[in-house]
Amino acid sequence: MGLIRILVDGYSLLHHWPELAEGAKRHSEAARDALVEILTRYSDASGTPVTVFFDGNSPRRGKPTATNPGTVEVLFSHQGQTADDLIERAAHLYQSYGEVLVVTDDRAEGRVADGFGAHVVGSAIFINMMGEALENLAEKLKRHNETEKRRFIRRT
Repeated sequence: MGLIRILVDGYSLLHHWPELAEGAKRHSEAARDALVEILTRYSDASGTPVTVFFDGNSPRRGKPTATNPGTVEVLFSHQGQTADDLIERAAHLYQSYGEVLVVTDDRAEGRVADGFGAHVVGSAIFINMMGEALENLAEKLKRHNETEKRRFIRRT
Protein backbone atom coordinates (compact mmCIF):
# COMPACT_ATOMS: atom_id res chain seq x y z
CA MET A 1 0.00 0.00 0.00
CA GLY A 2 1.14 3.54 -0.67
CA LEU A 3 1.15 6.59 1.53
CA ILE A 4 -2.46 7.77 1.79
CA ARG A 5 -2.21 10.76 4.13
CA ILE A 6 0.22 12.90 6.07
CA LEU A 7 -0.83 13.97 9.58
CA VAL A 8 1.03 17.05 10.82
CA ASP A 9 1.28 18.40 14.35
CA GLY A 10 1.06 22.03 13.26
CA TYR A 11 2.50 23.79 16.27
CA SER A 12 5.28 21.22 16.62
CA LEU A 13 6.33 21.87 13.03
CA LEU A 14 6.05 25.65 13.43
CA HIS A 15 8.14 25.54 16.61
CA HIS A 16 10.97 23.79 14.76
CA TRP A 17 10.79 25.99 11.63
CA PRO A 18 11.68 29.56 12.66
CA GLU A 19 12.47 30.56 9.05
CA LEU A 20 8.83 30.08 8.09
CA ALA A 21 6.89 33.32 8.62
CA GLU A 22 9.90 35.11 10.06
CA GLY A 23 8.92 37.82 12.47
CA ALA A 24 5.58 36.19 13.27
CA LYS A 25 4.97 34.51 16.61
CA ARG A 26 4.93 30.72 16.32
CA HIS A 27 1.28 30.45 17.42
CA SER A 28 0.06 33.38 15.34
CA GLU A 29 -2.47 33.35 12.54
CA ALA A 30 0.26 34.52 10.12
CA ALA A 31 2.51 31.57 11.03
CA ARG A 32 -0.38 29.10 10.69
CA ASP A 33 -1.34 30.56 7.31
CA ALA A 34 2.26 30.34 6.07
CA LEU A 35 2.43 26.71 7.18
CA VAL A 36 -0.85 25.81 5.47
CA GLU A 37 0.33 27.52 2.27
CA ILE A 38 3.59 25.52 2.08
CA LEU A 39 1.82 22.29 3.06
CA THR A 40 -0.59 22.91 0.19
CA ARG A 41 2.31 23.34 -2.23
CA TYR A 42 3.92 20.16 -0.88
CA SER A 43 0.68 18.21 -1.13
CA ASP A 44 0.28 19.34 -4.72
CA ALA A 45 3.88 18.33 -5.51
CA SER A 46 3.70 14.96 -3.76
CA GLY A 47 0.12 14.05 -4.60
CA THR A 48 -0.51 13.09 -0.97
CA PRO A 49 -3.29 14.73 1.07
CA VAL A 50 -2.24 16.44 4.31
CA THR A 51 -4.15 17.07 7.51
CA VAL A 52 -2.62 19.65 9.83
CA PHE A 53 -3.77 19.72 13.45
CA PHE A 54 -3.56 22.69 15.81
CA ASP A 55 -4.40 22.89 19.48
CA GLY A 56 -7.56 24.93 19.63
CA ASN A 57 -7.03 26.47 23.03
CA SER A 58 -4.80 29.30 21.75
CA PRO A 59 -6.40 32.61 20.78
CA ARG A 60 -7.07 33.10 17.09
CA ARG A 61 -9.19 35.37 14.97
CA GLY A 62 -9.79 32.90 12.20
CA LYS A 63 -8.87 29.48 10.98
CA PRO A 64 -6.28 29.21 8.23
CA THR A 65 -7.69 27.98 4.99
CA ALA A 66 -6.03 25.85 2.38
CA THR A 67 -5.78 27.36 -1.08
CA ASN A 68 -6.83 23.97 -2.46
CA PRO A 69 -9.12 22.48 0.18
CA GLY A 70 -9.04 19.04 -1.46
CA THR A 71 -5.40 18.50 -0.54
CA VAL A 72 -4.90 20.11 2.89
CA GLU A 73 -7.33 19.79 5.75
CA VAL A 74 -6.93 22.11 8.75
CA LEU A 75 -8.33 20.97 12.09
CA PHE A 76 -8.35 22.58 15.53
CA SER A 77 -8.90 20.58 18.68
CA HIS A 78 -11.86 21.41 20.88
CA GLN A 79 -11.72 22.34 24.53
CA GLY A 80 -10.67 19.33 26.58
CA GLN A 81 -8.70 17.67 23.80
CA THR A 82 -5.35 18.26 22.16
CA ALA A 83 -4.04 18.12 18.63
CA ASP A 84 -2.11 15.04 19.78
CA ASP A 85 -5.41 13.31 20.65
CA LEU A 86 -6.75 14.04 17.17
CA ILE A 87 -3.57 12.87 15.43
CA GLU A 88 -3.56 9.61 17.36
CA ARG A 89 -7.22 9.01 16.54
CA ALA A 90 -6.67 9.78 12.85
CA ALA A 91 -3.63 7.47 12.71
CA HIS A 92 -5.77 4.71 14.18
CA LEU A 93 -8.69 5.34 11.80
CA TYR A 94 -6.52 5.54 8.66
CA GLN A 95 -4.44 2.43 9.42
CA SER A 96 -6.79 0.09 7.56
CA TYR A 97 -6.68 2.27 4.41
CA GLY A 98 -2.92 2.37 3.89
CA GLU A 99 0.29 3.93 5.12
CA VAL A 100 0.10 7.14 7.13
CA LEU A 101 2.97 9.51 7.90
CA VAL A 102 2.83 11.42 11.19
CA VAL A 103 4.99 14.54 11.53
CA THR A 104 5.73 15.40 15.15
CA ASP A 105 8.57 15.99 17.54
CA ASP A 106 6.51 14.76 20.50
CA ARG A 107 8.01 11.38 21.34
CA ALA A 108 5.00 10.09 23.26
CA GLU A 109 2.68 10.98 20.39
CA GLY A 110 5.10 9.38 17.94
CA ARG A 111 5.17 6.13 19.92
CA VAL A 112 1.37 5.94 19.98
CA ALA A 113 1.12 6.67 16.24
CA ASP A 114 3.85 4.10 15.55
CA GLY A 115 1.81 1.60 17.56
CA PHE A 116 -1.03 2.16 15.10
CA GLY A 117 1.31 1.36 12.22
CA ALA A 118 2.02 4.92 11.14
CA HIS A 119 5.44 6.06 9.99
CA VAL A 120 6.70 8.87 12.22
CA VAL A 121 9.21 11.56 11.28
CA GLY A 122 10.43 14.63 13.09
CA SER A 123 10.02 18.17 11.85
CA ALA A 124 13.58 18.55 10.54
CA ILE A 125 13.28 15.47 8.33
CA PHE A 126 9.88 16.54 7.05
CA ILE A 127 11.10 20.06 6.26
CA ASN A 128 13.89 18.48 4.18
CA MET A 129 11.40 16.17 2.46
CA MET A 130 9.22 19.13 1.52
CA GLY A 131 12.20 21.12 0.26
CA GLU A 132 13.35 18.28 -1.96
CA ALA A 133 9.87 17.64 -3.36
CA LEU A 134 9.33 21.32 -4.15
CA GLU A 135 12.78 21.60 -5.77
CA ASN A 136 12.07 18.49 -7.89
CA LEU A 137 8.74 19.93 -8.98
CA ALA A 138 10.34 23.25 -9.91
CA GLU A 139 13.00 21.45 -11.95
CA LYS A 140 10.38 19.33 -13.75
CA LEU A 141 8.36 22.44 -14.55
CA LYS A 142 11.44 24.22 -15.85
CA ARG A 143 12.34 21.30 -18.14
CA HIS A 144 8.74 21.00 -19.33
CA ASN A 145 8.54 24.72 -20.11
CA GLU A 146 11.85 24.63 -21.99
CA THR A 147 10.66 21.66 -24.05
CA GLU A 148 7.36 23.35 -24.85
CA LYS A 149 9.14 26.58 -25.76
CA ARG A 150 11.39 24.70 -28.23
CA ARG A 151 8.35 22.93 -29.72
CA PHE A 152 6.55 26.25 -30.12
CA ILE A 153 9.56 27.88 -31.81
CA ARG A 154 9.87 24.94 -34.26
CA ARG A 155 6.22 25.32 -35.25
CA THR A 156 6.48 29.02 -36.00
